[in-house]
Amino acid sequence: MSGLEDQCHKGSVARNWRHDDWRQWVLKTKTVGSSDYRDAMAHYAGHVQLVTTAHAGQRRGVTVTAACSVSDDPPTVLVCLNKSNPNNAIFLESGRFALNTLAVQHQDMAAAFAGFENKDADARFAMGEWDTLSTGSPTLSDALAVFDCIIKEHTIMATHMVLFGEVVGLRIGNRQSSLLFMDREWRSL
Repeated sequence: MSGLEDQCHKGSVARNWRHDDWRQWVLKTKTVGSSDYRDAMAHYAGHVQLVTTAHAGQRRGVTVTAACSVSDDPPTVLVCLNKSNPNNAIFLESGRFALNTLAVQHQDMAAAFAGFENKDADARFAMGEWDTLSTGSPTLSDALAVFDCIIKEHTIMATHMVLFGEVVGLRIGNRQSSLLFMDREWRSL
């Protein structure tokens, strides 16, 4: 075993700098740390969406990029939410959510719902026009698409809760440039 392989085998971290491109490096270790994982995932382009719900007179909205289609029969989506935030418990309590796909003009709203700005729920929701479809969850009237869902199942996976929602209401908005998040910056497509 070479010295580098021996270090990797023992669980220490070794970074190999390639001579042709100093920005590239290889991380070899038995376990991957949270910080390194987040740095790598920052290169993953994610579509930006607001997940919203309402329960007992309260509304909650969270900006996410961890959402996707699961099935088209029945239509089902999944959303991942941080379980350490006690405010996210309202999603399970309500049993429903709306997944609102954002366009480029929603960037300020996405930042506010992500907590980048110190705004309360009322101030965040005041940034858009809202209505409801089937479940009563708040739906953004000018979203690119809205998937109104009943939670069919949920699971806890490490730091997050994964919600599986059956789509019971759907709205397709006007064609616009989509809002993306990549390299820790807002982008559009």
